[in-house]
Amino acid sequence: MKRAAGARRRLLVVCAIAVFTFAQAAGEDNAFMPKGGRALLLELLGAAPDAAELRAIAQARRTEPEWRDFVAARKNALSERELATLAAYLEVNMPMPDSALKSDKLASALPQDGRDLAWVGCQPCHSLFASHLTQRRNVQGWRNIFLSPFHRELKMSPQEREEFARYSALNMPMKIEDVPQDLRF
Repeated sequence: MKRAAGARRRLLVVCAIAVFTFAQAAGEDNAFMPKGGRALLLELLGAAPDAAELRAIAQARRTEPEWRDFVAARKNALSERELATLAAYLEVNMPMPDSALKSDKLASALPQDGRDLAWVGCQPCHSLFASHLTQRRNVQGWRNIFLSPFHRELKMSPQEREEFARYSALNMPMKIEDVPQDLRF
């Protein structure tokens, strides 16, 4: 049962990466959206992240305030919002399952962040602009969207839903002028 769940999760990740890659190849790029936790973590660790350091982070269990202190101590140039986004991502997604920690390419095994989940989960069904980018909600408000019948069917784990909700509460709404014209409606 556990293997089947792991296999489904890997398949979902591969499919999400394929959709994301296809969207980028088609000229669509989510770079205009605020960075999510995975992107911020990899940026924080540098172009070639030290495998031992990344593994230590991926194995750690900390609260969101503890992650915030951990990241802030690195003396990087993250904004307050980016620091909060990364701390929320780490609290929701770490420690990673043992099966993922065995990967030779741990950086590519990191869970999707809120930006990726929004891009892959929202865009196929409706306007990302109207449904996500222009909405102001707190974390519970974003969690509540998954209660509607059509969102209950989304193939997202509770962990992914929590990641989406926290990312969205911290980073939405966006200014209209920051969204590319062809994605506004």
